[in-house]
Amino acid sequence: MSAVLLLGLRILAAVVLYGFVGSALSMLWLSLRQQSTLVSNRKVIPLTLTIQTDDVPTRVLKFTETTEIVIGRDPDCECLLEDSTISARHARLTFHHNQWWLEDLQSTNGTRLNDEMLGTATIVVSADQIRCGQTTLTVNLETNGVAHG
Repeated sequence: MSAVLLLGLRILAAVVLYGFVGSALSMLWLSLRQQSTLVSNRKVIPLTLTIQTDDVPTRVLKFTETTEIVIGRDPDCECLLEDSTISARHARLTFHHNQWWLEDLQSTNGTRLNDEMLGTATIVVSADQIRCGQTTLTVNLETNGVAHG
């Protein structure tokens, strides 16, 4: 009789253990699905840069999906500028915390935001002017499909 009872207890312990593991995996799966929904619903605010350099026609670059824009002379930069006073990787715009941020990448001549030398990462808004070397970039942000600036 005790062998049958012991077998029953072992089976019960196995069922409880598998139930616990199944419950834990189910909760992890639901949490992962919830996080992926949050991430997929996060939208980048479209950013347009109007680029003005002396003796060069004005250009307009629009970024709708990217969360990082490197500005400089390096051909790998998302915002390529043909200006000898600009570093290869001069500055970077990044989208996080639902805002665009500008930071200088230790460029030789520095980066200016609205005629102020940039010392630390700073939030940019529509109509802000970024100055890299002899080039001026005007920021335009779209919110709810409407361009501001």
